[in-house]
Amino acid sequence: MDLQSRKISFVQEFLSIESEEFISRLENFLKKEKKVNSNKEFSPMTMEEFQNRINQSMEDSKNGRVISSKDLLKEIKEWN
Repeated sequence: MDLQSRKISFVQEFLSIESEEFISRLENFLKKEKKVNSNKEFSPMTMEEFQNRINQSMEDSKNGRVISSKDLLKEIKEWN
């Protein structure tokens, strides 16, 4: 069975659950797994990558490719 079929089967089983406690346990499990998986995907950058980021940021600043925090906050408020 491929992944898509397994997902559909899982959702069908999930929809038939009547126990609120069981649903809560599944929700908690998913939250924990998401947190664990997101931590696994994180890896620190190398010193070379760090230096490249700094250099790129300095270039962006020199060439006016920046936005002030005040302007950024205004833009964020417009998202809603």
